Amino acid sequence: MLRGKRIILGVCGGIAAYKIALLTRLLVKDGATVQVVMTLAAHDFITPLTLSTLSRNPVLTSFSKGETGEWNSHVQLGLWADVMVIAPATANTIAKMAHGLCDNLLVATYLSARCPVFLAPAMDLDMLQHASVKDNLEKLLSFGNHIIDPGVGELASGLSGHGRMAEPEEILIKLQNFLSSAQPLRGMKALVTAGPTHEAIDPVRFIGNHSSGKMGFALAEALADRGADVALVCGPTQQHTNHPGISVTHVTSAAQMYEACTARFAEADITVLAAAVADYRPVVQAPEKIKKKDENLMLELTKTHDIAAELGKQKRAGQLIVGFALETNDEHANALKKLSAKNFDMIVLNSLQDKGAGFGHDTNKVTIIDRNEQVTTFELKDKREVASDIINALIGFSRAGSRVTSGN
Repeated sequence: MLRGKRIILGVCGGIAAYKIALLTRLLVKDGATVQVVMTLAAHDFITPLTLSTLSRNPVLTSFSKGETGEWNSHVQLGLWADVMVIAPATANTIAKMAHGLCDNLLVATYLSARCPVFLAPAMDLDMLQHASVKDNLEKLLSFGNHIIDPGVGELASGLSGHGRMAEPEEILIKLQNFLSSAQPLRGMKALVTAGPTHEAIDPVRFIGNHSSGKMGFALAEALADRGADVALVCGPTQQHTNHPGISVTHVTSAAQMYEACTARFAEADITVLAAAVADYRPVVQAPEKIKKKDENLMLELTKTHDIAAELGKQKRAGQLIVGFALETNDEHANALKKLSAKNFDMIVLNSLQDKGAGFGHDTNKVTIIDRNEQVTTFELKDKREVASDIINALIGFSRAGSRVTSGN
């Protein structure tokens, strides 16, 4: 159920920290990638060595990585995670979270997190019932956090009552249920293209473009995170993914991408065409390297397969296609023309005139236009965030038009 999910596990200084060894093991066994962040006080109850061994990742406690000058970026951690779990959540850490006190890596990561956050409180029954703690928990709930209620039983103080941290198995089930409900595309198949194509001139040279493939890979991961089974067809790129919900087919030329896409399109519920496919290829590909002789070299070019147009012709009821338009002028008019000509349901427009957008950047600035000419413009964002915006728009459009329904 947690396959491919990225989970930050925040551990505070309470006796229930001993249970986190089992929770870490359960999360990893269920397919999650777990990054443990501990407070210094937590070290008194369970060793970082234990949790790093079980999580298969170094445990983080401080902002600094040592004397190298490198730092553990709470901002990057907050962007990386699909969900954050704080267990045991002590009264001290709960108070810091509720009031924005930021004196350690764990709380700094919480304040930077854009993902859902779960807290599993653990403390003595009188502490849990104290008005200040109850007020802080209510405040955290009002912020949109999720509280995994503590259980009733024998406490470390020797008393018996409300305050025991929820058992690891219970926390696992809470996460499974939440993330399952957050996968609206579960049971569906998606086809995504990414990167450039290279059209050979000779064994050494080619016609290509500056596409890095970053946007396409981010879209494939965003679809897989929402439950889709993704077939990613990518041209030559340095990008890679380890997401278990994505199968990757590597191609080089437009002809190879055309063959790969047409072979997979019929079973795709959603197709996202993010690749920058070459429009032309040399008529003749020299079998050996062309030697430099004259001042000018004339190449005769011919059109490549128009993958988008062909898939648009083949599209049947219930399939949804999202295309891309990278423009330098008359952006909106050119995007609308392409939306209609290719039989897209949505088109994502970005302009090379926008600073930080286009090829090679880690950021992008897009405008989404659907076939009803509804326009949504977004600010410059990290490409992972842009991908999330695009998939959210796709889901919203499909629900409004009842074009795509879950396979379950």
